[in-house]
Amino acid sequence: MEELRNVAGVAGSSGHMCINMEWGAFGDDGSLDMLSTCFDASVDQASINPGKQRFEKMISGMYLGEIVRHILLHLTSLGVLFRGQQIQLLQTRDIFKTKFLSEIESDSLALRQVRAILEDLGLPLTSDDALIVLEVCQAVSQRAAQLCGAGVAAVVEKIRENRGLEELTVSVGVDGTLYKLHPHFSRLVAATVQELAPHCVVTFLQSEDGSGKGAALVTAVACRLARLARV
Repeated sequence: MEELRNVAGVAGSSGHMCINMEWGAFGDDGSLDMLSTCFDASVDQASINPGKQRFEKMISGMYLGEIVRHILLHLTSLGVLFRGQQIQLLQTRDIFKTKFLSEIESDSLALRQVRAILEDLGLPLTSDDALIVLEVCQAVSQRAAQLCGAGVAAVVEKIRENRGLEELTVSVGVDGTLYKLHPHFSRLVAATVQELAPHCVVTFLQSEDGSGKGAALVTAVACRLARLARV
């Protein structure tokens, strides 16, 4: 699943710990309603588990492309995109892949990349359309990264407070292709954590096997290396 899952503390007198985040269901009780949009609601209702895994649906690569698609549909209905033409292809679920967000923001010629992707999808567009689609992709990616960062910051800051520490050093094992391949996602996550938890020194380490177990293993190794470094 394309999200940050595992946090392991490597400092503090109480020893080491490993916390499996598994936070996808955060918000199922309505606590995220203030951050949820009508586009999130559309994606949720069309999913196989409406009303469940609300947080995951706001941050996971499995869903970000669908959020973008619903925003593009809305902007088209307002006449802002594609000259207001109702394009049947945009009605197709999952037609706008999350990988497009990474591709669009990876290229120094981002607008040209937008145009190439949309033309491959058979969508008529102007230069203004390309700019709007780029901005939509950037906004959706940034929100997802900042939500991930906020979640990590809340956990590590709580650990620091509970231990009564001036500063907490912590390693975070990460899995998910969105984090690995998107050109700005990891940086935005880290910047958000630093802003919201300034008294925590957080190191992000990538898991290579794409599973929660892999991320947990990464953090376990980080704990071991940190302990050896202090010997």
